[in-house]
Amino acid sequence: MKRISLSHIVCIACISLMTSCISNKKMIYLQGATQAYTVPQEIKDHFELQVQPDDQLAISVASKDIELIARFNNNTLIGGGNNSQAGTNTINVTSGVSYFQVDMEGNIEFPIFGTLHVGGMTTRQISEMIQKRMITEGYINDAVVNTKIMSFKVTILGDVKNPGTQTYQGERLTILEALGKAGDLTNSAYRDNVLVVREENGTRKTYEVNLLDNQAVFNSPAYYLQQNDIIYVQPNKSQRVKGSTSYTWLSVGSTVVGMVVSIVSLIVALKK
Repeated sequence: MKRISLSHIVCIACISLMTSCISNKKMIYLQGATQAYTVPQEIKDHFELQVQPDDQLAISVASKDIELIARFNNNTLIGGGNNSQAGTNTINVTSGVSYFQVDMEGNIEFPIFGTLHVGGMTTRQISEMIQKRMITEGYINDAVVNTKIMSFKVTILGDVKNPGTQTYQGERLTILEALGKAGDLTNSAYRDNVLVVREENGTRKTYEVNLLDNQAVFNSPAYYLQQNDIIYVQPNKSQRVKGSTSYTWLSVGSTVVGMVVSIVSLIVALKK
């Protein structure tokens, strides 16, 4: 039997170590971020979600006078009276929340004002527009309006631990947060080409996000997600062929090779 030298064992170990290093490099998120952001950098784009067709909006109107608010009730008023402290004086403020469905043209039917075009606007802009009209047109002089998007959901598919459609609170969600809520990517997932499919202004766009590159992630148009975005995480080749005959033999072969290397290492050690 031909004797396997120690040098052969060292070569095998080096190859295994190199393979491990390559694998780890493809697993680490936001590589280079530690060096790139040693000095804090200003966030130039202050992201605000824009209203799209089929969104559900919750618009609340607050005032001291409940009778004034009633005129803007769309029969889904669910608010109640709230007390707020201002110094030593107690101000009774009554507010109500009404819900609106944004149609395919980006409009809602608002009481008194009729059709309002809100598509492409932020919730802050909608609140300011309605509040300004209520005050300037003499309906409610002390009106305070607040708008929220109620139907913010994204779908995450592919090689993540918990795929599916998820609904989120708030209006600011990053791709990293969404993947985290989905249980993160599995070990067999590609991290350098996560696909985001987005429908916006009647068009469908796709973006590929490299999670390994901190600049690519933070500068991507898909870093902040929008309503109804679809995220697809692609599995690597070994996962795609998993279950096939070739994959089974490859797995068995890898196990046998590992056992042989261990046995040879033990024999060499005993002969010393």
